[in-house]
Amino acid sequence: MDQQRLTEIVLQIRSGELDTDSAVKLLKELPYSDLGFAKIDHHRQLRNGYPEVIFCQGKQLEHIQGIVKNMLEKGERNILATRASKEVFDAVKKITPEAAYYDLARIVVVKRQEVLPAGKTLAVVTGGTADIPVAEEAAVTAETLGNKVDRIYDVGVAGLHRLLDNLDRLHAANVIIAVAGMEGALASVVGGLVDKPVIAVPTSVGYGASFGGLSALLCMLNSCASGVSVVNIDNGFGAGYLASMINKL
Repeated sequence: MDQQRLTEIVLQIRSGELDTDSAVKLLKELPYSDLGFAKIDHHRQLRNGYPEVIFCQGKQLEHIQGIVKNMLEKGERNILATRASKEVFDAVKKITPEAAYYDLARIVVVKRQEVLPAGKTLAVVTGGTADIPVAEEAAVTAETLGNKVDRIYDVGVAGLHRLLDNLDRLHAANVIIAVAGMEGALASVVGGLVDKPVIAVPTSVGYGASFGGLSALLCMLNSCASGVSVVNIDNGFGAGYLASMINKL
């Protein structure tokens, strides 16, 4: 439920198009819908600027379908579902033909209304090609929220000249997401080169001593570069959402 829909309800009440009982029922269900297995927060867009995002991993297909159906019925114009498999997409597609699937990012997007992009660009940078799925989760999230995204992939510290060749693109970005596994050094290097906020995303890419991304996480948390913040391991969605908020300030 966004501000536009809330305004429509108020105008319908004032004009008499919506009777008192129907209006009370609508307003009663406005905060959230209790589906038994899930409580859908319809106030999220009013508070935070974007509807509740569905985290699909671990959810039953019929539960995901029920959540999507309820959100559409309550007037949500755009829906973002993360960690979604092709099976999840097929299930959502049965609910709405407007669903689109980004397989590398593992994201399903239901877009019923265009979001005007922010005037400034954000960049998503990866250390290696293996980090791209997490980077795409960040990039697709940011694009869905209404941002122009510049992808700069496979420019890790093992070949630093690749990153330096893209300095102009880094400086042109308003905020930068640095995605890297292994030792996670990319975030510190990027943070030392630019005067923009850097959001570091450690990935679980690496050999045994990387401990599933814990090594990259700790290195990023201990970065000596100023202006670097860190999200959780493989949390491309969190980075994309935060970058969008910064980009629209």
